Amino acid sequence: MGAPFFSTASEITELRLLPREAIDQLRQIPPFSLIPEDAFEALIPKMRMERIPKGTILFLQGRSPVTCLYLVQSGALSLKDDEKTRVGIDRLLEEGDLYGGISILMNGGISLKTVKALKDTLLYALPEDDFRRLCAVWPEVRRHFVDEYTKGIVDGAYDLMVSKDLARHFLMETEPFSFLPEFEIDAVSAELSMVYHPRDEVLFVQGVSRIEELLILQKGAAQKYVEENDQTILKEMMGEGSLFGGISILLNEGIAIRSLRTVEDCFFYALSKSRFLDLCRRFDVFTEYFTDTFGKRMLNRSYAAIIAKTIQPREDSLQTLNTTIEGIFKNNVVYCLSDMSIRSAAELMTIHRCSSILVREDNGPFIGIVTDNDLRKKVIAKGMDAMQPVRTIMSTPLKTISEKALVFEALMTMIQENKKHLAVVDTNDTVVGILTDKDILASQGDSPLFLIREIQSADRVETLTRLYGRVPQVVQRLIQGGAKAQNITRLITTISDTILTKLIDMALEEVGRPPCRFAFMVLGSEGRKEQTLKTDQDNAILFEDLEEGADITEMHAYFLNLGEIVCTWLDQVGYSLCKGDVMAKNPKWCQPISVWKQYFTNWTLHAEPKDLLDASIFFDFRFAYGDEALVNELRRFLIERLLGWAGFFRHLTENALYFKPPLGFFRNFIVESKGEHRDAFDIKSAMLPIVDIVRIYALKYSIRETNTQERLYQLYLKKKFTWNTYSEIEHAYSFLMQLRFARQIQAILNENRPPDNYITPKKLTRIEQTMLKEIFVRIESLQRQTSFEFTGS
Repeated sequence: MGAPFFSTASEITELRLLPREAIDQLRQIPPFSLIPEDAFEALIPKMRMERIPKGTILFLQGRSPVTCLYLVQSGALSLKDDEKTRVGIDRLLEEGDLYGGISILMNGGISLKTVKALKDTLLYALPEDDFRRLCAVWPEVRRHFVDEYTKGIVDGAYDLMVSKDLARHFLMETEPFSFLPEFEIDAVSAELSMVYHPRDEVLFVQGVSRIEELLILQKGAAQKYVEENDQTILKEMMGEGSLFGGISILLNEGIAIRSLRTVEDCFFYALSKSRFLDLCRRFDVFTEYFTDTFGKRMLNRSYAAIIAKTIQPREDSLQTLNTTIEGIFKNNVVYCLSDMSIRSAAELMTIHRCSSILVREDNGPFIGIVTDNDLRKKVIAKGMDAMQPVRTIMSTPLKTISEKALVFEALMTMIQENKKHLAVVDTNDTVVGILTDKDILASQGDSPLFLIREIQSADRVETLTRLYGRVPQVVQRLIQGGAKAQNITRLITTISDTILTKLIDMALEEVGRPPCRFAFMVLGSEGRKEQTLKTDQDNAILFEDLEEGADITEMHAYFLNLGEIVCTWLDQVGYSLCKGDVMAKNPKWCQPISVWKQYFTNWTLHAEPKDLLDASIFFDFRFAYGDEALVNELRRFLIERLLGWAGFFRHLTENALYFKPPLGFFRNFIVESKGEHRDAFDIKSAMLPIVDIVRIYALKYSIRETNTQERLYQLYLKKKFTWNTYSEIEHAYSFLMQLRFARQIQAILNENRPPDNYITPKKLTRIEQTMLKEIFVRIESLQRQTSFEFTGS
């Protein structure tokens, strides 16, 4: 039991074998219900049953190590907080309740509570090492406990063993948290959890591991490094206060850029990914700490060359930054001699309409620069005599950069040197022009990064409408630059999410503070993060339940009003109203969480295939705004509700077989024979079987991701799909999405008409036609495989 304390002389009796009924019971309870059957069966021999006599004190808060995950089979355990001044902190664990997982994962294996057996109690026990391995292999298991812990912090079921005052003091001394306002540091301190890892443990592997939390080393030592050709390089030691994970989350889609290994026993503060991104969104100085650190390292070309092999492509934000400055700097060099008066130099700048002038000696090299800023700060502000020689105010030595340098490198040089002007030199070190920060900003004017920043600073619906109108041009440039379809959909989703956030913020200012916790959800393609340029809005609102018997009329009216405003504004921006009225302004889709649970119960237990055909978009729901814990609770409910309901999956499969790839018996394309889209087929319908089938498998195996390609990857990791199957489906989906985007761009920019999803095979190259046919054959094969597995036919 991990050194329990006994208040009686009774001994704990261990029963090594679990009976069949015990195994069946375990299978129905999270986290065991979250893992595949084969993984669950492999755990059974490692588990044991323990009988605990009444009155036994199993653990003391903050003192006793917890070395197993325990589940109460019968009896009762009390959890008690040792602070006698706390109110409402006792808790009862009865049949089906767990203890130990949160202590192991969040508190270094030390008990969060004092635990005592109130009755003779029978426990199932899974040793700590096996439990940790389970969490490492199946991240959703760990997330289950993290979610429970987060919920427990909110409702008071768990007390944070991390001292808030200690954490606050620690963050006050740790960059970039020290840059935040004190009230924000207070809030973050209360949200930190403590994670323990023993020495010589590899926590993350570069290019493989997904990072869900920002780690701050509180005690111990660790090493982050890169592996290349079986060698460990770019090693860097982490001491107390060092951070890990921020750059990977911000710049690499959460995939570890470097590996991390503990050198000593380590205690980390852990901040959730969503909270970290929230801080980055609201505090530029916080974000810049990570991006500047990364940028300065990337100026080291050896570091950049190695990291470039590890980091995921980010076409959506770095494409323009990875071009040279040749096309953006001004090559009209304006200069003066060092003994020219300040006034004369300023007149030259006015005549040539430039913000700087270079300074040189007679027939010598350029020795400095004078900028508008120098004139304001050094002359006007100080009342300096304008007839003084210009050399008295010039900035020297002159900072230069090669015309072959990347825009990214120039930007980082400006940041490091605190300069807004750089002299550009050719291969002979001859000055050929001037580069300003405004030139870089202008080059980013049509980039995704700049567009998103403009959206974030917008304060009117009309402004958001204008900015959304620039999306097709941005997407076209990305496609022409070879961007992957997956990254384009991520970009469009990011833009949509940013616009939605702005609109809800604006709507809340208009309707006032919400009366209770709520969450705004997005559904369908947006819920899957797979929006294209032709999309309508699918969204919903859920809010917390009131106490039994309370009248929710006023609350319901508030959220309906909020939904009406947001949906109307989305329509004005360019996201058309849903033809099926699946929107937050519809009373049916603006409900408390208990009603949403009933909806999913009806869909999973009682619905017929035709009902699920319309309801399928609800199974791709995703959090967008508000209290994410409500959406997490609904997702946990859905996962638990789906366990063992074969009929539901049979109905979903029948629907997935409804849409057939447009390929005839003789492998000819089936196209429209007349009308507006004659000789074309709907590529969106052709893609539906992939989306539907991947959704079926994801729901079957309790995968929380909603994005089709992410679901595919998780199914491969869980060995539900072979590598060949995963690779074939992933490449097929990407190719179809690429064609879909190309068609929509063609319609908008070249045909001056709304985007559509109709592909004309005759206009494709022979290679594209051949690939399409092979993909459609593979989809048919996947449909047959799915039909056999879920319907038996």
